[in-house]
Amino acid sequence: MKKTDLIIGALIAIAATALGVFLYIAVFMVWLNHYTFEKGLQLTGMYGNMGKVITLGAILNIAIFFLLLKKNKDLMARGVVFGTILLALVTLFI
Repeated sequence: MKKTDLIIGALIAIAATALGVFLYIAVFMVWLNHYTFEKGLQLTGMYGNMGKVITLGAILNIAIFFLLLKKNKDLMARGVVFGTILLALVTLFI
């Protein structure tokens, strides 16, 4: 059992969530409402929606989880689940 695969899976989950948050703010704040990216991020935090945006960004983890299972990378897929649980705990406290 390689623990590095577990850590890599958790890092993939965190990176995918960061990408999902970026895409959400880019599409719904910048493209549709014509704000700058910084202003969209600031408005998201100001209205207390950052936890919700992080949760929406974590949707990409589902696709990554099933992709890793299909490629028989079970420990990395377990790491993605672990990373998603860590992100859920972070969103709980935001």
